[in-house]
Amino acid sequence: MSDASNEPFRILSHDCTGVLALKARTCHSFAKHSHEQFGIGFMFEGAQKSLSGRGMVEAGAGNILTVNPREVHDGTPIGQSPRGWNMLYLDPDLIRDAARDMTDGKSDLYEFTSPVITSPDVAHCFADLFAAITKGDHENAGLRREEMLFLLLHHAIIVPGEPDHYHHRSRSGADASIARAISMIDDAPDENLSLADLASTAGLSRFQTVRHFTRATGLTPHAYIIQRRLDFARRLIATGTPLAEVAATAGFADQSHLNRHFIRAYGLSPGRYAKAVRTN
Repeated sequence: MSDASNEPFRILSHDCTGVLALKARTCHSFAKHSHEQFGIGFMFEGAQKSLSGRGMVEAGAGNILTVNPREVHDGTPIGQSPRGWNMLYLDPDLIRDAARDMTDGKSDLYEFTSPVITSPDVAHCFADLFAAITKGDHENAGLRREEMLFLLLHHAIIVPGEPDHYHHRSRSGADASIARAISMIDDAPDENLSLADLASTAGLSRFQTVRHFTRATGLTPHAYIIQRRLDFARRLIATGTPLAEVAATAGFADQSHLNRHFIRAYGLSPGRYAKAVRTN
């Protein structure tokens, strides 16, 4: 049986509607073609040159690639080595819905303005969105996908030094609104809240909620929920609650989900933490 990881093109399975996720590693030269979807990807290896609707461009490892619907493009490797990339193809309806939210309903138009992007912010957002789509296996995966899609689309069109055209509310007004969303999570961190739930409570659009929440707390809504659940879990562990019960009570999908986030945040497992706090 062949190793799927060695295949030049792999479509990754997930449950996110309107998205095709692809991992590629190939020396193939693509003829001119186009897609019906928006495409955005991260080149993790090698380099290529391509004709885009905005001229001839080159991209290398660490760069973001973009293509708009029906934009004719090709692609040829630079050198003899293969190039590899992770790619998301997003249905236009998905992007139009996000654009309407980002502009408070004023427009559903969106366009990637550069075929190659070198911004670390865009690369970071793409990595988080790609992981949330292809590895999202817990209750809050939907919230994580939404917030990272908004941030990715925002960063992909904002040039450093230019005004933020999607910022429509004063800081003071947003702070008061976001305080309500923060309290909603603080009051029940185990609840499976959606971005729409938080936005409704704040009286903001989903995009504004992500932007202002992150500015106010230093964390995206999804990351804030995980942190509050970890805080809850640590309190439960300190009282001697069994770890399986801790995971369920604090809102984690299962004990392995708790373990993964606990180790990532604190560098030790919940089991080791339990032993430490119970012997002190």
